[in-house]
Formats: sequence, structure tokens, C-alpha cells
Amino acid sequence: MDESIAYLKEKFGLGEVDVHTYSPLTLAYMGDAAYELVIRTMLVDRGNRQPSKLHRLSSGLVKAGTQAAMAEAIAPLLTEEEMQVYRRGRNAKSATIAKNATVSDYRRATGFEALMGYLYLRGEQRRMIDLIHAGLAAAGKIEGESR
Repeated sequence: MDESIAYLKEKFGLGEVDVHTYSPLTLAYMGDAAYELVIRTMLVDRGNRQPSKLHRLSSGLVKAGTQAAMAEAIAPLLTEEEMQVYRRGRNAKSATIAKNATVSDYRRATGFEALMGYLYLRGEQRRMIDLIHAGLAAAGKIEGESR
């Protein structure tokens, strides 16, 4: 487990939980935040900008269409267990869908977020970051890198 997650659990008295017991939508909820933090860190590290510009840049990377494309790109890299988590998230029935996304993109994005949440909660931040990088690179979303 990543040291920062272990420290967070220790500091707040959080116990170990089997992440397999979480619903896919709970994993997606956590994955949405973890993915957003990676994206915001990446953008802020590229230079001090106005928050409105940062928001505009990040919204293009966190939208369902981009996440769906990333999910497709990283699928060959996933272990069987990771693929099962992705499928559970993709097939989860959500009460809502994004306003600017197709149902298909929204479901694949939910699967992607569920996978990110799963990896985060397991303390596998390196794996999560590697998959995010691979997905962004395949989607041509990393400066200087493309397919």
C-alpha cells in the first residue's frame, strides 16, 4: 500500500476494508476524485494560471468522452481483476447520466472511474498513475505525446 494512504488511514483511525465489498458506484465516486486530483496536479505543475483557465483545461480531460476513450485505450493493459472492476463499473445502473455524454460513453467512463477508485483505495497509486498516463497518451492528451 502507498505510504500516503497508509498514513491517512493511521491518522484518521480508518480500518482496512476489502474494496471488493464496495459497490461499483462507490468505487467510481472515489475514482472520480482520485482522477481529478491527478489531472489538477498535472495542470498546475505546468504553470500558474487563472483558475478559470485551469478549469477549462481540466474539464476537457475529465469529461465522459475522454474517460471512455482512455478506458478503451488501456483495456489491453489491464489485469483480469482490473478488467472485472472496470466491467462492474461500466455495467452499474446509475440514476443519472452526464448532460453532454452518450449513455455508452457515460458507462465506460463510470467503469474507468470505478477502476481508478479501486486502485486508489487499494493503495496502488503508481498503477493508477501509469494507467492514466497511458490513457492520456493514447488519446493524444499529453503534450508532446500521441498515439
